[in-house]
Amino acid sequence: MRILAVGCHPDDLEINCYGTLAKYRKLGHDVAVCNIANGNLGHVVIKPDELREIRLKEAQEAAKVIGATHYTIDIGDLYVTAENDDLIRKLAAVIREVQPEVVITHYESDYMNDHIQTFYATFRATFAASCPHYEMGAEPASAPITPIYHMDTLTGVGFLPTEYVDITDVIDLKLEALACHKSQVEWMKEHDGIDFLDMVRTCSKVRGYQCGVEYAEGFRLCRHYLRMVPKRLLP
Repeated sequence: MRILAVGCHPDDLEINCYGTLAKYRKLGHDVAVCNIANGNLGHVVIKPDELREIRLKEAQEAAKVIGATHYTIDIGDLYVTAENDDLIRKLAAVIREVQPEVVITHYESDYMNDHIQTFYATFRATFAASCPHYEMGAEPASAPITPIYHMDTLTGVGFLPTEYVDITDVIDLKLEALACHKSQVEWMKEHDGIDFLDMVRTCSKVRGYQCGVEYAEGFRLCRHYLRMVPKRLLP
């Protein structure tokens, strides 16, 4: 299978679904990841232009850890909106290139607008990419409409999974990928007193308790017309 995960900021996917993506790769599937925002406002000391470059490299290194192909749309933090037609064109181009059979992205009731808008942009772009007369001249000319899975929210607030993936055998790989985001891991520890890696491991353990394994990630299927299929797509 071909899987595309669309996250807002660099590190969002690593936090909430990189265990599942790593598991897909171990099973021989093709995985691509795409960041919508460039994370340029994610620090109180490092300036936006410098941080943009740092976070791009961190995201690229994290993708290499699990063997995923990395894309970026490069929108500035707090400027992500599903009404941005240029964003939709660029994301639709990624979707047509990847030709995914399943897409993973944010929950529609996540804790910040950039995340919510990333879901709606993904919802819009996956449909737009299926229309051959949208942005004519593209190659391939279209992509099938895909099922979409919502990944967990940060610390699971307001999110009740309907499906789980056992990531016990790849938890260390997930955390290795997350550790690539040094600008965030170090800043969280210094500024907020939060051990980010421990927090993500703990949240994965809680989801594991819920489904009877050591570590897990939780998901919800986006239940809309044309988005459902009569088989399990998660590993």
